[in-house]
Amino acid sequence: MKYFWWVWLVLLPRLGGAQSLTPAEQVNVFLGSSGDHGQLSPAASYPFSMVSLGPQTYPNTHTGYEHLARKFLGFTHNRFEGVGCQGSGGNLLVKPFMGTNPSQTELLKTAEQAEPGYYSVAFKNGQKAELTVAQKVGLHRYYFPAGERGLFFDLSHSFVNRFRQEQHTTQGATLSGWIEAATTCDAGVYKIYYCLEVTQSVQWETTGLHQLIARLPAGAAGKVEMRVVFSSVSVEHARAALAARRTATFEALRQESRQAWNALLTRVQVKGEPAREKLFYSLLYRTLQSPYVVSEPDGTYRAIDGSLQKAPRPVYNGWAVWDNYHTQLPLLSLVYPSEYQNIAFSLANLYRFGKKDFATAHEPSPTVRTEHTIVVLLDAYRKGYAVDLRGIRDSLLSEVNRLDYSHPDKALESSYDAWALAEILGELKEKKLSAQYRRKALQYKELWQKDFQDLTKPDVDKLPARGMYQGTIWQYRWAVPFDVKGLMELMGGEPVFRTQLDAFFGGDYYNHANETDLQAPALYNATREPWKSQALMHQLAVDTVVQHYFNDNSRGIDPYIGRIYQNQPQAYVRTMDDDAGAMSAWYVWSACGLMPACVGAPVYYLTLPLFQELTLQVAAKKRLVIRVKNYAPARRYIQAARLNGKAIDRNWLTHKELSAGGELVLLASDTPNTQWGLQHPWVSDGQGAN
Repeated sequence: MKYFWWVWLVLLPRLGGAQSLTPAEQVNVFLGSSGDHGQLSPAASYPFSMVSLGPQTYPNTHTGYEHLARKFLGFTHNRFEGVGCQGSGGNLLVKPFMGTNPSQTELLKTAEQAEPGYYSVAFKNGQKAELTVAQKVGLHRYYFPAGERGLFFDLSHSFVNRFRQEQHTTQGATLSGWIEAATTCDAGVYKIYYCLEVTQSVQWETTGLHQLIARLPAGAAGKVEMRVVFSSVSVEHARAALAARRTATFEALRQESRQAWNALLTRVQVKGEPAREKLFYSLLYRTLQSPYVVSEPDGTYRAIDGSLQKAPRPVYNGWAVWDNYHTQLPLLSLVYPSEYQNIAFSLANLYRFGKKDFATAHEPSPTVRTEHTIVVLLDAYRKGYAVDLRGIRDSLLSEVNRLDYSHPDKALESSYDAWALAEILGELKEKKLSAQYRRKALQYKELWQKDFQDLTKPDVDKLPARGMYQGTIWQYRWAVPFDVKGLMELMGGEPVFRTQLDAFFGGDYYNHANETDLQAPALYNATREPWKSQALMHQLAVDTVVQHYFNDNSRGIDPYIGRIYQNQPQAYVRTMDDDAGAMSAWYVWSACGLMPACVGAPVYYLTLPLFQELTLQVAAKKRLVIRVKNYAPARRYIQAARLNGKAIDRNWLTHKELSAGGELVLLASDTPNTQWGLQHPWVSDGQGAN
């Protein structure tokens, strides 16, 4: 039992307060890992890495893990955290077993421990497993009691039986090959290459189609390690990477991962209540897991048409843009500029190789969807990132010309993309063509009047209705972030707009379980009552709410009353997926007292932060410090504001102002200042007058 001292240590309470902990130590990787309350896992991961070593429990879930489950099937090597369609990944399953037959070993969890970059579990039969990841290298460490033992491999394993084909070879203690599986929602196919090596001599046996066993020497109680490397390019690249990291110890890789996580998490430093700090870093952690770096150090990568290419910078893949373009991608653009430059390049690069809304037949990693990429590219360009809009102009035109207007929700979303194209063409000095697509975008008004204006129809609160996707008429009618001014006019003016917002939130029609109306709580900032957004953002982030809508039913069935964000395995509202950091990033924005006003127009609305002080590392040598005077955890209103010592009477700041660094001081109050923020409102105008 000498190997299980750690079980008792993890049960002891940690001494000291949260202030003495590093950000990585405050992360709860079990948040959102039970039921349909986030679809997250405690897998060992590394920032933006396609390798994610995690437990495979029974029965199956989106990410292969259920916190309440006791029975383990083994461990898999990748997963797309928090996405729908029952997930993506779950490839290359390995099960450590005792005796001669893997099926006779039952792995029943007795204790587990995890942190960013590390996962461990102990089983009832005396076995134990530890996993860690650094970049694209994963290391398994298995502890066995005395006796016969081995490792069972199922190369056909994948979530939702999405496996397509594989090839493999064995040589000595090495197994290598490739695996193809369908992407999320079966929309396309990805291919991963791998090489793994066991640290002891093994005897390979084929036990079934795509299944084999590595028998280990029998003996006294002891440990065995297995090193795994993934590549999106070739087996040869995986082998070379494995050889380069062969001497790295488990402890060294774990420390490398911990340092990498701390380096990114400390880009945002918060000072406040310990419980809030832990929740904050647990959610910030989730915004940094995807997309994935799929290129090799020499710049080689596989494009989405399967061709071999080379790039001057790291290339990313693994997209969920429809989900996270509101929140996660803008967050990266502000706080992680060097990484975001590569992400923006990678998104633009998709157009050169046959980008689709979902996935192609030759993806280099698991991926989900890329609608609204054109909005993200416009946003990145206007924030000063290098994006070759001219080089992909024709592809952008072709994509917008294919947009779907067949359903009410599609009509609004397509209009947003058409607006983005009009703005891009304007940036390219193509005024005539820009005006043409602006007119196309503004045709949303006719469609809005047809489907969204009349709220007396019986289906306006039905989920779904009129062929829409995961949202109601009430929720989608606000989805015109590029033309809030025009939306106000359609409703009858700003006072009516406010009245209808009051009815929307007062009647609990808002749905935080999905992204369809995520922008709505910030819309009061465009009105004469911005203080209502200050109250709403605070309530949705940390207070009790009423939620009537879920992704499997309509209003009126088992409403939820409680907090949306909780630092526990059942963390979110039921059926609320994290969607590749989309929902986590919403909380992070709210906690910082900022919210993108309109992706594509680099402006952020101000609300009161959830912390007394925050420091954002917005560039290599620039910091933005946000301080809240008269702070109290329950306070939610801004009484006054100063930027770099100068009073400001507007409730918004530009990306240029924030990324320049400096100090933003907000004076907190229990009651709203109904005059602050009214002098110079920022209201998006689809006519191009912003």
